[in-house]
Amino acid sequence: MADIAYQNYVSNASREDAEAYHSNFQAFKGGLTPQQIADYYSQWGASGKYDIHLGSSRYLGPMQAARAIGEYFVSDRENVRILDVAAGTGKVGQELYNLGFRNMDALDPSEGMLNKAKEKGVYNQIFNCCFELNMPIPDDSYDCLVVVGGMGEGHLPAESVYEMIRLVKPGGLICIAMREEYLQYVEAYKDKLQPLMERLEREGKWYQYKKEHVPNYAFGKDGTVFQYVVHVSDLAT
Repeated sequence: MADIAYQNYVSNASREDAEAYHSNFQAFKGGLTPQQIADYYSQWGASGKYDIHLGSSRYLGPMQAARAIGEYFVSDRENVRILDVAAGTGKVGQELYNLGFRNMDALDPSEGMLNKAKEKGVYNQIFNCCFELNMPIPDDSYDCLVVVGGMGEGHLPAESVYEMIRLVKPGGLICIAMREEYLQYVEAYKDKLQPLMERLEREGKWYQYKKEHVPNYAFGKDGTVFQYVVHVSDLAT
């Protein structure tokens, strides 16, 4: 399915758009180990082309996620502690900084991407590691956790939502932005991610605050921005 989507896009795109899509496809094409993906991102980020290839004309994810977070945290933004998972070159962090958020940490396994993120000067702490269960970060450390571009073939597994919930305080927000098509054909998410999200809601771990459909999210393809508030059962009693 990913190969078909690739061929359909590049055969009708301009040279610049085809190059950008090709670069992005190399990270999401499947068959790569997590280390291979991280290494590819490091090369892409270090080349200086990542932010060009995924500019706002081709990729709305960072802006849409930041907007959603800004709508949830309408005041005291400078004190809202945020973890940006799969932070890359810091595109989401920059968008959040522009909205007045000042207490942000970044996490990404790609050193080359994080070196670019550091140049933006919007993060307090930077974690160069994979996002996985039982990370050495205390429970309830953050008011918000955001993932943009971290969901895809070979990227974060569906089960990573357990760790997201652990790290976010009761009443805090988890925001996940991703391409809609990944929910249909990526084996890690197909018939798994949304059912897991729904089960965790039934168990009172979180509740769905919003689920937004985003037309033209990335390279003309639609996206979804999931927004969950942690520990609804505790807050509702």
